[in-house]
Amino acid sequence: MDRIVDLIVNSTSNKKALLYTAGVGLGAIGLGLALKYVLKKRQKTLTRVGVVSHLLIYPIKSCKGVSAVRAECLEMGLKYGELKDRNWLVITEDGHQVTGRQEPRLVLISATCDSGHLCLNAPDMEELKIPLKQDKKTTVFNCRVWGSDIQGRDCGEVVSAWISRYLASGKTFRLVQFEPGMKPRRPCETEELFRPHDKVVYPDLSPIMLLSESSVEDLNTRLERKVGIANFRPSIVVSGCEPYAEDSWKEIQIGSVSLYRVMACGRCMFVTVDPETGAFDRKEPLETLKSYRQCDPSEKSIYKTSPLFGQCYSVDKTGILQVGDPVYKITY
Repeated sequence: MDRIVDLIVNSTSNKKALLYTAGVGLGAIGLGLALKYVLKKRQKTLTRVGVVSHLLIYPIKSCKGVSAVRAECLEMGLKYGELKDRNWLVITEDGHQVTGRQEPRLVLISATCDSGHLCLNAPDMEELKIPLKQDKKTTVFNCRVWGSDIQGRDCGEVVSAWISRYLASGKTFRLVQFEPGMKPRRPCETEELFRPHDKVVYPDLSPIMLLSESSVEDLNTRLERKVGIANFRPSIVVSGCEPYAEDSWKEIQIGSVSLYRVMACGRCMFVTVDPETGAFDRKEPLETLKSYRQCDPSEKSIYKTSPLFGQCYSVDKTGILQVGDPVYKITY
C-alpha cells in the first residue's frame, strides 16, 4: 500500500514540475514575442522634410550672428571653431543680463575669432581683441539670466569700457564668459516643458532654435516692410519645406545629430529690432505675427500672448552639421 501511495505522490509531483516548466517556457516565449512586437513598433523611420540652408552661431548673447558652413552641434548649442553659441554675455555691474530688448544696438556688435582672441567690431569703434581664455585671477560674476543664476568670468576693464562707450547710455557694462567648469542653467527650472537633463548657458531657453525659410517668406507676404532671417536669430535654418512645417517635427535627424523639439519659440519685442541698423521699431513684425500665430487656447498658460515663430530644440545626440545636409523627421 505504501508503495502505491509513493507512486501516486511522485506522479503528481512530476506533473506539477512538468506543468511549471511548460508554464515558464510559454511565459518566456510570450515575453519574447511581446518584446519583438515593441521593438518593431519602435522601429525608427526617417522622412526627409528639408535641407539645412544656414547655420548661425551667436558668440555674444544679443550680438550679431556668425554664419558657418560647418559646425559642431554640442549638448548646449552650436560651436564654430573656438566660438560657442552664446558663451559670452553683456551684464550690468550687478550681474543682470543685458539684451537687445534693453540695448538694441547690441545687434551691431560682431564677434569673430583670430589667433586665440575674440575680435569685437561695431560701427564707429576700433577693433578690440581680447583673449579667448581669461586669466583665472579675474572676477567671476554671479549673473541673472531670465530669473536663473549662472556664473561668468569677467573679460576685463578694457572691454567693459569699450562696450560702455559704444552703447553710450551712461551706464557701465561688462562682458563675461562661461567656462567649462561652471554650472550651466537648467531650463526646466523656468519652463517645465524642458526635461531635467536639458542644459543651456546664456540662451533664453534652448540650445537650438530652428526656423524654416518658407515661414519667413510667408510672414513677408503679410508685411509692408520685409524682414529677414536675422530678425529671429535661429541656430538652424531649413529650406525645401512648407511654411510652418517645423511646427510638427517632434524629433529630427541631421547627419548624426538628433534633436528633440521641446516647445515653440514665443516671440517678444526683440524681433522688431532691425539687425542692420539697430533701430527699434517696437511694432513690426511682432504685431503681424500676433494676428495669425497665436497658440492654442489650452497653451495660454505657457505662451500667454506671445506669437509662435520657430521651434526650440534640445540636443539628444551630438555631432557635425553642414549646410546642405538633409533634414529628416523621425517617427516610430
